[in-house]
Amino acid sequence: MPEFMPRLRRIRTASPLSFRLLAWILLFSTAFTLLAAGVQIYSDYRKDLSLIEERMEVIESGYASSLARSLWALDQKLLQTQMEGILSLPDIIHLRLRIEPDSELVMGEVPRHADTLVHRFELVQRDGNEFLLGELEITANLERVYGELQRKVGVILATQFLTVFFVSVLILWIFQHLVTRHLTAMADYTKDLSLKNLSRPLVLDRPDSSANGKDELGMVTDAINQMRERLIDDVARRERDAADILKFSKAIDQSPSSVLICDRQWRIEYANRKFSQLTGHTTDDIIGKHPSHLIENSMDIQDARHLWQSIRLQVQRVGVWQGEVNSVRRNGERYWEQLVVTPIRDNNGDTTGYLILGEDISIRKRYEQQLLRQANYDILTGLPNRMLALDRLKLALAQARRDNSQVGVMFLDLDNFKHINDTLGHDAGDTLLVEAARRISSCLRGTSTVARLGGDEFLVILPGLTGTEASCQVAERILKTFAPAFMLNGQEVFVTTSIGIAIFPTDSDNSGTLLQHADAAMYQAKHKGKSSYAQFTPEMTEVSHERLQMESHMRKALELGEFELYYQPIVDTASGSLIGAEALLRWNNPAMGMVMPDRFIPLAEETGLIIPIGEWVIEEACKAAVAWRAMTGLESLSIAVNVSPRQFRDPGFTDAVMRSLNASGLPPECLELEITERLILDNTIETADILRQLDRTGIRLSVDDFGTGYSALSYLKSYPFDTLKIDKSFIQDVLNESGDASLVRAIINMAHSLGLKVIAEGVEEEGQTHFLKNENCDYSQGYFYSRPMPEQDFIYWLETNHRANH
Repeated sequence: MPEFMPRLRRIRTASPLSFRLLAWILLFSTAFTLLAAGVQIYSDYRKDLSLIEERMEVIESGYASSLARSLWALDQKLLQTQMEGILSLPDIIHLRLRIEPDSELVMGEVPRHADTLVHRFELVQRDGNEFLLGELEITANLERVYGELQRKVGVILATQFLTVFFVSVLILWIFQHLVTRHLTAMADYTKDLSLKNLSRPLVLDRPDSSANGKDELGMVTDAINQMRERLIDDVARRERDAADILKFSKAIDQSPSSVLICDRQWRIEYANRKFSQLTGHTTDDIIGKHPSHLIENSMDIQDARHLWQSIRLQVQRVGVWQGEVNSVRRNGERYWEQLVVTPIRDNNGDTTGYLILGEDISIRKRYEQQLLRQANYDILTGLPNRMLALDRLKLALAQARRDNSQVGVMFLDLDNFKHINDTLGHDAGDTLLVEAARRISSCLRGTSTVARLGGDEFLVILPGLTGTEASCQVAERILKTFAPAFMLNGQEVFVTTSIGIAIFPTDSDNSGTLLQHADAAMYQAKHKGKSSYAQFTPEMTEVSHERLQMESHMRKALELGEFELYYQPIVDTASGSLIGAEALLRWNNPAMGMVMPDRFIPLAEETGLIIPIGEWVIEEACKAAVAWRAMTGLESLSIAVNVSPRQFRDPGFTDAVMRSLNASGLPPECLELEITERLILDNTIETADILRQLDRTGIRLSVDDFGTGYSALSYLKSYPFDTLKIDKSFIQDVLNESGDASLVRAIINMAHSLGLKVIAEGVEEEGQTHFLKNENCDYSQGYFYSRPMPEQDFIYWLETNHRANH
């Protein structure tokens, strides 16, 4: 016992939770034990009382009739014997027999202060009638019951106390083994937990089972470890944030823009290195000062304060201020600075300070003047550009309305400028544009304006005219200045220009329409043969509208299936047998009728529509040739297709040709592409590469309309051509003009000497066929054999012409 109390105190100190648990167990166990013992004792007490009462009832049921008989017979001895027998029963200590009418018999003695239980019953004699003989009173002593009760109370209390004590000790040990020692371990772990040892997780000294993992200790352990992992994440995030803050701090400090940070009262708190480099002020010079102090030397102090007052109000209302400020460096040098001022807000949106970003824009300011000039003047020629020209035209028209005078508008376009670019290169084209601008300017007086609208288009504005003759005189002077050759890359090149003229207010009273009319007149001048000028007439508007209408219809023609191919046979000159056909494009529009190629092909090239149209022509021609070869059995039957210069220069041209061949199954050697002579003169690497690439695939190449341009025979030797086509203009007069005959003869001999086949176009008379046969011309083509026909008519011609299947 002396050792128990210190041990109890140690438990209370080391494990107060266990001690409190033990106390509560003892308290509730004791209360429960007392309650259970009381219930048990009371139950036993009631049971003992019930036994005594049952015993008295047994006495009543067993002795009532015998006592009644003995009393009726007045057998006192038997009566006494019976009462002695009852008195000898357990717990019965006293009997009182009252005998009618007024006598009684008493046996036994009731102890003083004893607890007793009394039971009475009447003695009745039944002999036909009932006679009350007397009443027996039985008194039982409860002393034995109380003694048993005391003994049971002692035993129960002792037993329950020992049971509660040992169970409590056992529960305490179990609780300490299963719970408190782990709680102590958790407490020690969390007590030692710090940022330095976050990598060590909490592990309890117990089996790692699924049941343990799901109980409260496991949940608390997981929660602590999750908290540890969150701490690790928070530490890592804090380190990243610190690194980011350091990076951002260095970025601000090393920013190419000057940075100022002010407090809520606009006092400077921070300035980066760029600010010091830009202004010459050190950080110590400006900390605590207002930003207006920095520009007070560059403007009036009142103006500087007024400027910053405006900045402050706009930042408060709008949230940002941007502007340009003329500041002064510490050494007195002036410079332009672009400022951006924004508030610095916390998480609640409250302003905690202000950020001022500055950038030196002095160089940009100097460039603005150059950019302003570039925005209004052409960089290459130095002439006003379209924007400035339109402004000057509007001013000239306004002045003419006040003075009641006229304004001439001239639209100039260089003839064949694209050919110069493609042939001699863009540098030569730029040189040509500069010289053309100089020549045009030399023809004008001081009040006139010449502008470059773009490409090879120029605009001349002639203000203050009194009649239309003056504009025509200027146009003639310009045409004369273009008569001499231009020196481009050491080579003399003759370039002309086409001029369209419109007059205000005769032709129109607004600038936009005047330009349109001058443009329409310029196209008319080109149609007249170029190197000329034309004045606007109302009929030109109809031509211009017709051109726009044709362009609009043509953009839909391919989708609507309005294009169709006509085919003209190509025959062997000596035998007349069919060797192939040329595919010729026609346009059958419901509104305009049958449109010939010379009307829409130039427009298609200009708009770029020639590329998809040309691909469609090659694809359809290849399909048709395959069908004819299968129908006639002529394996050598070929198809010839014209290729426009713009189509030829398209980057996807070669791939488009090969797709058509692969899709149709036509052998490459049965397709002949006719290239214009003008394209051959573009002696460029691009042209040579495309021609050689086509030749490597086996496709035949033909020079179309040979002799109509500046024929360069050396190019025939450089490029891999297979055929040369003599233009019909030479064939028409071959029987009448000896010069044409000699020229055709020379072309045939020259082509054969270069290994080329020759096709004569435009053969319309039988005599021409004899001449060509005598001169060994390989192939012929023309009306004498057949006109161009739609595909169905051509198929009928193939079926009915005996030479076609020869």
